[in-house]
Amino acid sequence: MAITTVPGTTRKPGRPTPPHTGPQRTSLGRKVRDNLTGHAFLIGAVLCFVVFSWYPMIRGIVMSFQRTRRGETTWVGWDNYSRIISDPSFWPAWQNTLYFTVLALVLGYAVPFFVAILLNEFRHAKGYLRILVYLPVMLPPASALYLFKFYAYDPSEAGLFNAILKALHLPTSQWMQSAEMTMPAMVIASTWMNMGGAVLIYLASLQNIPGELYEAAELDGAGIWKRIRHVTIPQTRLILALLAMIQIVATMQLFIEPLILANGAGAEDSATSVAYLIYQHGFFQNDLNGAAALGVIMLVVLAGFSAAYLRLSAKQD
Repeated sequence: MAITTVPGTTRKPGRPTPPHTGPQRTSLGRKVRDNLTGHAFLIGAVLCFVVFSWYPMIRGIVMSFQRTRRGETTWVGWDNYSRIISDPSFWPAWQNTLYFTVLALVLGYAVPFFVAILLNEFRHAKGYLRILVYLPVMLPPASALYLFKFYAYDPSEAGLFNAILKALHLPTSQWMQSAEMTMPAMVIASTWMNMGGAVLIYLASLQNIPGELYEAAELDGAGIWKRIRHVTIPQTRLILALLAMIQIVATMQLFIEPLILANGAGAEDSATSVAYLIYQHGFFQNDLNGAAALGVIMLVVLAGFSAAYLRLSAKQD
C-alpha cells in the first residue's frame, strides 16, 4: 500500500487523521468565556423577573378563577369576574382612572417637554438646573406626597397654594377636600414628582437634533413656536411616542396618590382608582380572588392598549 505524503511533512502509517474540529471547539469555548459575565448578569435578571413578576402574574391569573374559604380552594370559573364587574365601585373607579390619565397627558406629558426645551436654551448653569429639575425624583414618593398634603394643599390660607391664590387676589380652594379639585391636585403632585426623568430623556433627544435645521428655520423667518412645531417635534417624534405609551400605562396604575393625598377614596369617591379598588378588595375585604380578577382585567386592558399602540406606531413608521 502506497502512502502519499506532502513534501516537507512526515506521516506514520496506520494512524488515521483526526477530524478537523480543534479550532471550532476552541472558538466556541472562547465565545462562551468571553460572554460568561454577560450571561451571568442576564440569568440573574431573568430569575428576578421570573420570581417577582412572571410568577405573581401567573399566580394571580390562576387565583382569579378560584375561591378560597377557610383554607379550601375551589374552581369557580368566571364567577369572580362577574362579581367584580357588578361591584358598584367598579365603573366609577375606571372613570376616575381614565380622567386622571387624560389630565396627566394634558399636563404631565406636555410640561416636561417644554421644560426640557427651556433648559436646552440656557447657555450657563445647565448642570445645576438639571439637578434642580431631577431633585423631586430622588425624594421618596410618600415623603413628597405628604409635603403636598400638609403644606401645599392645606385648605386654610396657610397652605402654599392658597397663599399664592390669595396674593393674586384669586379665590382659594379646598383642594383635596373638594370633589372637583381632587384629580387636578393629584395630577399636579404627580407631575412635580415624576417629570425629572422625562425632562432628562427629552434633553438628551433635543441635543441630538442637528443645529443646521434650526439655522435653516431661522433663515426662513420661523419663530420659536414654528421651530418647535416643524423641527423639534418631528425630530423627537419617536421619543415622544415612547414616553406617551409609558406614561399612559403608568398613570392607569394610579395608587399612591389617592392613598396618601385623598386617604383612599377622596371626597364623594372622586379619587377611587382601579389599583386602589384592588387594594380594598385584597386587604380590607379579604377578597384576594376578587382582587386578582380585577388585576387581570387591568392587565388585559393595558396589554390590549399597548399592542394597539405599537401596531399603529409600526404602521406610521
